[in-house]
Amino acid sequence: IGRSPTNRKKMAVVTRGGKAALTRYRTRARFAGGAASLLECRLATGRTHQIRVHLAHIGHALLGDPLYGRTRKADPRVAAVAAGIGRQALHANTLGFVHPVSGEHLSFTRPPPADLAGLLTSLETLQKDPIPDR
Repeated sequence: IGRSPTNRKKMAVVTRGGKAALTRYRTRARFAGGAASLLECRLATGRTHQIRVHLAHIGHALLGDPLYGRTRKADPRVAAVAAGIGRQALHANTLGFVHPVSGEHLSFTRPPPADLAGLLTSLETLQKDPIPDR
C-alpha cells in the first residue's frame, strides 16, 4: 500500500513505492443476493486505511465509505439502509498488541455499536444468503 498516484488524499495498492500489507478476510454472512457481506478481517500489518484500500481494490468497498466507496454501483436497498448510519461500516471487534514496555500481550474486545448492530439487523431483513461450507 502506498500513496495513490491519481489522488494524493488516498492510499492505494501500488506496484512501486509502497509498503507490504496483508489482510486476511472471511465472509461471515451475505445479504441481498451478495450486494452486501459481513466480513471478518485479520490484519498481519497495520497500514493506513489498510482494510478500506484492500476491499476497494477488489471491488468490495465498505458501506458508507466516502473516500474509497465508489468502486461499483450499490443495490439501492442496501444503499438506503447504509445511508442511515452516516459513516463507514467498520468496527474493530478485537484489537490486540504486545505492550512496548512490559512485553505483555493485551487484547480488547467490544461488540458492534448500536448503529452497526442496527445495520446488520436491517440487512438481514432484506435477505440473508447462505454461506457455502469450505
